[in-house]
This record gives sequence, structure tokens and C-alpha cells, in this order.
Amino acid sequence: MRSPGLALAAAAVLAAEGAALLVFALIELLGLGAGDAASLPTALALIVLTLIGAGALIAFAIGTRSGHSWARSGGIVFQVLGVALALASLTIQPVVWGFTVGVGIPAVLGFVLLIATTRAENERPAE
Repeated sequence: MRSPGLALAAAAVLAAEGAALLVFALIELLGLGAGDAASLPTALALIVLTLIGAGALIAFAIGTRSGHSWARSGGIVFQVLGVALALASLTIQPVVWGFTVGVGIPAVLGFVLLIATTRAENERPAE
């Protein structure tokens, strides 16, 4: 049984996370242009990896909306990493609650939606 509403919601969360990473990469690129980077190779690597992550999230959003299991599983991996990052941010003092909440809540929401979408996709009508 397909669940287009759940798939659309999960895809929207993934796309929003991908867009947020694109914005972060743009901010880092502007900082690089302003000369704020302590190490040019490290700054470039961060920007490239951020863009790769953003591209993956956007691809997972498109795949999730289309009902592909590879996209849901990849999206779940990103959500688990987001929850881990949010929890790890609690160890930094002082705690930056905006970051913790801004990463943690979408990750938990995305995780729940992706699991629900997967369950709905795998339900079979009784024969």
C-alpha cells in the first residue's frame, strides 16, 4: 500500500535539510572569500563535503517521493547522523541550543516519517 502523504512529508524534510546544507555551504564559501579560513585546504574540503551531503539529501528526497527504498534507507542514515550530531552538541559548553534543536528535531521527525513511509510501503493487503 503506497502512502503518498507520508512519502511527501518525508521527502519535504529531506529536501529542507538538503537546502539547509546548501545555505551552510554558501555561508562557508562567502567566509572563504572574505579570508576567514585558517586553512584553505580544510575549508575547501568542508565546502565540498557539505555540497556532497546536500546533493545526497536532495537525491534521497526525490527518491523517497518516488517510492524508492534506497532513498529511504539513505535518508534514515542521514537522520541517525543528525540525531547523533545533535546529542554530541550537548557536550559543548555552553550548549548552543539553537543548533541542537535545529538539527535534532528535523532529524527525529525525518527518521519517524521515513520509518512510517517504509512500513506503509511494505504493508500488503490480506489475501
